[in-house]
Amino acid sequence: MSSRFGNRAPRRSIRGIIVVSIALFITVGSSRPQERKIPQTAGVDNTKMGPYRALAQLAYAASQKGDNATAATLAKILERTWDKAEDYGGDTALSKTNRALFDQVDKAMDTFITHLMEHQNSASDPAQLKIAYANYLEKLRLAD
Repeated sequence: MSSRFGNRAPRRSIRGIIVVSIALFITVGSSRPQERKIPQTAGVDNTKMGPYRALAQLAYAASQKGDNATAATLAKILERTWDKAEDYGGDTALSKTNRALFDQVDKAMDTFITHLMEHQNSASDPAQLKIAYANYLEKLRLAD
C-alpha cells in the first residue's frame, strides 16, 4: 500500500509547486505598470505632438551624425510648423486650449532649435544640446 501512494505524493508536490509558480508569475506580471504603447504610422506617433517629436528626433539625429546644415533646416521646419499649428492655429491650437503649457513647450522648443540653428556650420555643444532635446521631448509629452 505504501508503494502505491508513495509515487503519488511527490507528483502532487511538484504539481502544487507548478500551480503556485504559475499563479505567482501571473500575479507579478499583471501587477507591473503597463507601458503606454502609442500607435505609430511610419515611425511618427499618432498623437497631436507626434509630428513635432518626429521632426525633433530627425534634427537631433542629423546633428549627432555631424550633418549640422540638415539639423538646422529641420529645426526651422519644426519651428514654422509649430507656430503655424499651435500658436496661430484654430480653436484646437495649444496656445488657445492651454496657454501655460504652450508657453512651456514653446520655450523648450526655442532652446532646442537655437542650438541647431546657430551651428549650421559647426557642432553645437553636445551636452547642452542633449539637455535641450530631452527637455523639449518632456514638454511635448506633457502636451500629448
